[in-house]
Amino acid sequence: MESAHEIWEKALGELQTQVSRANYNTWLGNSHGVSFENGTFIVGTPSVFVAEWLTRRLNSLVRKTLTHVVGNETDVQFVVRDTTRPAARPQLQSAHADGGISTAARTDNLNLKYTFDTFIVGACNRLAYATALEIAENPLSSFNPLYLYGGTGQGKTHLLQAIGHSARQADRDVHYTTAERFTDEFVLSVKQKQVEEFHARFASLSMLLFDDIQFLAGKRQTQQCFYHIFDELLQRGCRIAVSGDKHPRDVQLLGEKLQSRLESGMVVCIQPPELAARQAFLEAKAAESDIVIPNDALQLLANEVRGNIRQLEGAIVYLSAQARLTGGEINAQTVHKLLTGVASNGNGKSLIYAVADSFDVPVEDILGKKRDRKTVLARQAAMHLLRRERGYSYAQIGRELGNRNHATVMHGCDRLAAELAQNPKLERQLSRIADQVSQSATM
Repeated sequence: MESAHEIWEKALGELQTQVSRANYNTWLGNSHGVSFENGTFIVGTPSVFVAEWLTRRLNSLVRKTLTHVVGNETDVQFVVRDTTRPAARPQLQSAHADGGISTAARTDNLNLKYTFDTFIVGACNRLAYATALEIAENPLSSFNPLYLYGGTGQGKTHLLQAIGHSARQADRDVHYTTAERFTDEFVLSVKQKQVEEFHARFASLSMLLFDDIQFLAGKRQTQQCFYHIFDELLQRGCRIAVSGDKHPRDVQLLGEKLQSRLESGMVVCIQPPELAARQAFLEAKAAESDIVIPNDALQLLANEVRGNIRQLEGAIVYLSAQARLTGGEINAQTVHKLLTGVASNGNGKSLIYAVADSFDVPVEDILGKKRDRKTVLARQAAMHLLRRERGYSYAQIGRELGNRNHATVMHGCDRLAAELAQNPKLERQLSRIADQVSQSATM
């Protein structure tokens, strides 16, 4: 009789022609035959997650294929038993002396609050969370590259940075960057004729985390540079996780080679949070902000704010600020009064929350009297967007932003207009904020 190993090798040969290459490499590539007794074939997989996915998605196909190979009706079970995993690869040698970036420098731009422990898991993001955790904890994970996509504020950046924190704790050489930052640094290297040095900065990585890849669309030279770095790292066994707002094939003006590479690994969509996930997130954030929100008020908030996680967080920040500034308690009436318009186009609060998040400035500081440059710029950005996107009068803007007078708002809008004329990067940032709020309002 043939061994379980031999039977499974034949089955894999047939399965390889019935599923996509990406699915085969991700889910079946590291599997093996364990045993075959009493009409049940046991397949070994490298993790619980892979076993569960195969059971849910490919059970019928695998059972049918095994029945054909064996010649008799065969059942199948997937278990965690990876005896074929290769020995750990040696760590890539550091190239710090040759101008590389140190591990500490590469990870200093990770947000300390974006960890796996603070990520709220629901049906909308469970697969994304599981795959991110797998690539973070298993240096030999087959989920490579991992591509996460979904609308603004759904938790893509959170998961990428959570991977970074986890990998850093394991002393792996991690670098997190955004497409916009990568582009700025590449353009600078071209101007300074240091493209080779820029490319070499990534050579020693064991993990690359790349956020918002859609912003490479149409930038042919930058895409080409990124593709070469991406391809080289992938060939050397570096773990790569990328995020975007759409599936790779739907990102317009993204090169075919890069699209193909991104699709060759694990592609996961993060959906907008369902009601249960929204309520769980609000409860966690309320506890974190040390404010008490009655259950009926939380339910009202979860039902009202349906756009994305970032809007939910902004709602809690706003409520927290109101509670501290007014000293009043939060109840359903307070939530209804303050947040009825959060998810609608007709209200300016959603823009203020989005500005606060983008500029990393608390809402209460934007509404308050702080005068440091960062806060003033965020405040002026909110004024500009309320004027441009909502058509508010200067008086209306003043009322939304802490009861400021007409002249103050006009001066702020003029100052920001002058800044925008000299700062195209700021204009792109404001456009993203406007797009984010617009998309959230339609969900």
